[in-house]
Amino acid sequence: MPMRAFPAFLAVVATVTAACLSIMAGWQRGGFLAERVLWIAVGVVLVVAAHLLPALVRAHGWRVRAVGALLWIGCIAATCYGHAVFFLMAQKHAGELRAAAVPAVTAKGRGMAEIARDRADAVTRLARTNARRCVDPCMNLRAERTAAAARVEALDIEQREARRAEAAQDRVAAERAAALADPVTGALTAFGVTAPRAELVTGLAFAGVLEAVACFAWLLALRPADVTRTVTESPVMPAQQGSNAAVTTSSNARPADSGQYPPLRNPRPLVAEQAPLLSLPVVQQQDDVTRVRAAVAADKLRATVTEIRKFLGCSQSRAAAVRKQLEPAPNQP
Repeated sequence: MPMRAFPAFLAVVATVTAACLSIMAGWQRGGFLAERVLWIAVGVVLVVAAHLLPALVRAHGWRVRAVGALLWIGCIAATCYGHAVFFLMAQKHAGELRAAAVPAVTAKGRGMAEIARDRADAVTRLARTNARRCVDPCMNLRAERTAAAARVEALDIEQREARRAEAAQDRVAAERAAALADPVTGALTAFGVTAPRAELVTGLAFAGVLEAVACFAWLLALRPADVTRTVTESPVMPAQQGSNAAVTTSSNARPADSGQYPPLRNPRPLVAEQAPLLSLPVVQQQDDVTRVRAAVAADKLRATVTEIRKFLGCSQSRAAAVRKQLEPAPNQP
């Protein structure tokens, strides 16, 4: 798989994921079916624009890039807001499911207020019976006192049971409240951040990271194609190609036993299609050789590569090619 396919695959996956988030957020934010469809369409368009705008405006001028940057900032803000809506709704639904898993405690018996009223009446009756005096042994008075005391004791036991049931209900309510909050965002409340604010910040952070990954992956996937050359082409400048062509033709013109240059292996003749391409550099090379030879003959220039490069203002390889063209001239009879 080529290296460009990896960022393209990552970009497609990130864009599809962000589009699905926008679809879910639009479905949750709309009321009627038409409203949901329009919310979904707006969200998908903003997601695609936010991901592709940096790669599309990269090859244009600064004016187009400036307008694209403003549009990209708006698309990113709207997309992150939509993703945050999805994350908050998802956390709410997950909290509701966790809270529903907590076992409920149903209250049995009477409430604390009703028990307190009955106990007050029983204590009042016990106090009245204790205040009554009887000279002779009164069995009825003793029975009333015993019954009133038993009634108060029974109401005390019922009151303790009611308090225990209320404590169990309070614990269940606390567990449900803890289950409604996200475990991670709930831990952020220890730093003084409220739970709703922590959930909003985490949702925006997730949305921002997803959008950044998608934009960067599309930048890598849609980058301009690199200019490649085939193996048969020479990776030199046109002037250097002419210099090499001149050296090749001159070396082929010498006899093989001259000792100056080794004979070429499998020399390939210059075809008609290559002649127009090499004619201009060869003429330019011959003009450079003529100028350098005249300057050397007039003692204005030394026949070194450095001096020739300074004299012609060319590259090192071109100066070396011109220097090689000057070597046979003094030795010819």
